[in-house]
Amino acid sequence: MLLKLSGEALCNPEGTTEAFGIQPHTLKAIAQELSEVHALGVQLGLVIGGGNIFRGLKGSAAGMDRAQSDYMGMLATVINSLALQDALEQCGVPTRLMTALEIRQVAEPYIRRRAIRHLEKGRCVIFAAGTGNPYFSTDTAAALRAMEIHADALFKATKVEGIYDSDPIKNKDAVMLPELSYDRFLADRIGVMDGTAVTLCRDNRLPIRVFKLSRKGNIGRVVRGDEIGTVVRDPIKS
Repeated sequence: MLLKLSGEALCNPEGTTEAFGIQPHTLKAIAQELSEVHALGVQLGLVIGGGNIFRGLKGSAAGMDRAQSDYMGMLATVINSLALQDALEQCGVPTRLMTALEIRQVAEPYIRRRAIRHLEKGRCVIFAAGTGNPYFSTDTAAALRAMEIHADALFKATKVEGIYDSDPIKNKDAVMLPELSYDRFLADRIGVMDGTAVTLCRDNRLPIRVFKLSRKGNIGRVVRGDEIGTVVRDPIKS
């Protein structure tokens, strides 16, 4: 499996946009839950964002060069990945950090076959620095890495229970959708995941499950196949 986490998840389990930095107790809780998933024998790949430190789009909106600010965002994901690697190893999970940008002093350069070999040996692999290219989100990086390692599914942990038919914050009667097609996700411009990432998953028939991170045990539940959150995939034809 490949799990995509937002950077904000490391500072606040609810992932509020105002959150900043890394909270040790939140980091430890996530690592402990991931260690329980790893103990099930799951080959576990992780991609984490960098929004709790620096977000490329925000820098660009403030007048920075877009490519420059995106590279800063990639480095923010490396910081988060180093923190998560340390927390996982303290929980007894053998972990390898691989980066799309070469930073050999702290991480291995990303090589697809080496990543697959790490997974086969029971190591958790964290994929950092996005795709290594500006103008692409970490959601897109997660979809790309999931397909490269032949993951069975892409899991997106968020601050909401799943995908709703309208904004649940603005509409108290919003209904969560247990299943959604790729095409409807793209047509409705649902903001929980980047459209490029969803297009990649659609074109390669990779299912996506969106679920709430802050509920303890949810990562284990989705791995065991519990029907929580929203699954995005092609509709089943009868």
